[in-house]
Amino acid sequence: MDTKGKVIKCKAAVAWKAGKPLCIEEVEVAPPKAHEVRVQIIATALCHTDVHALNPELNEIVFPVILGHEGAGIVESIGPGVVNFKPGDKVIPLYTPQCRKCKFCLSPQTNICKKLSRSKNLIADQELMEDKTSRFTCKGKPVYHFMGISTFSQYTVVSDINLAKIDDDANLEKVCLLGCGFSTGYGAAINTAKVTPGSTCAIFGLGGVGLSAVMGCKVSGASRIIGIDINSEKFTKARALGATECLNPRDLDKPIQEVIIEMTGGGVDFALDCAGGAEVMKAALECTTVGWGSCTLIGVAIGDKGLNISPVELIMGRTINGTFFGGWKSIDSIPKLVTDYKNKKFNLDALVTHTLPFYKINEAFDLMHQGKRPLGSNNFPWRDSFLHLQRPGLSCER
Repeated sequence: MDTKGKVIKCKAAVAWKAGKPLCIEEVEVAPPKAHEVRVQIIATALCHTDVHALNPELNEIVFPVILGHEGAGIVESIGPGVVNFKPGDKVIPLYTPQCRKCKFCLSPQTNICKKLSRSKNLIADQELMEDKTSRFTCKGKPVYHFMGISTFSQYTVVSDINLAKIDDDANLEKVCLLGCGFSTGYGAAINTAKVTPGSTCAIFGLGGVGLSAVMGCKVSGASRIIGIDINSEKFTKARALGATECLNPRDLDKPIQEVIIEMTGGGVDFALDCAGGAEVMKAALECTTVGWGSCTLIGVAIGDKGLNISPVELIMGRTINGTFFGGWKSIDSIPKLVTDYKNKKFNLDALVTHTLPFYKINEAFDLMHQGKRPLGSNNFPWRDSFLHLQRPGLSCER
């Protein structure tokens, strides 16, 4: 049936309120307007950002909303003015836009686009399309978009600057992981930290982002990659992906940063924090060597009050920086990462811990929650690896 220019009725996981399970609902997805593309989502992954969005403490997400920001699909139709896509193209929606025209996109120094440059809250941004309206309706009410892409729906509408065309033979059920976590962790090591051959690295948090950072450090030629997590069950996979040593802070009788300094004769060259929280950020910075140690912040913890450090830490030659989407210019880089995956440059498959049908999405959230640990002395939260949701199903679970 030809659906071009028509409203599509499909299933979506709607978040009606904070702190409540998602509801599989029938939604109406309007046709794309100018410079918009309607995409059939084939597979999506669950990220902790989606979990954070439901946290009542956040108070910045507008409900009802369709979450999801790690998906892959096929172009169903295009709106006026779209020139880079056609129906049938395989694509990955991107919460990081790339207009290729603004001063930020034209600069090699950043991957932030003007569309996000003044954003006060990246997690809640892009809740409506450019004309300030939604393309989703449920039970007669408009439903908000999430991070511009809303992949927890069988069909979604995105701006053409939030979409990357990928190879026709790409496995969508695997490359959907490139939409956020993998690209962020892997790129943090390669693009932001710029890990060097022969260097020593410490990765805090061995969930999906952390394991991706491990792979990035390995590809960059690091000689020693120390993985840190409070769940020792993560260590087998971390070692398989490139970690040379693993530490559990709960098994130590002194702060983790002191142990790492002793192990490395003064500290690592690069530390990457993939967990978030003031205590972990402080440990990551302090475990780097005086003189040239580099600390890259990736993780963000809900309600975190920030990092309190002494200027002496930086005066002594350490540097601290942050990364957004791993520093990748999204539309330019994602197709290349898809090719790298096809050429077996890295192992996406290892990041999938569970594969569930779409109607069991709340079970996926439960599995993600089970991976969380309390923040306490010498401890930090770890993130589970990616939970993969296969082709959106037709069943409805309320």
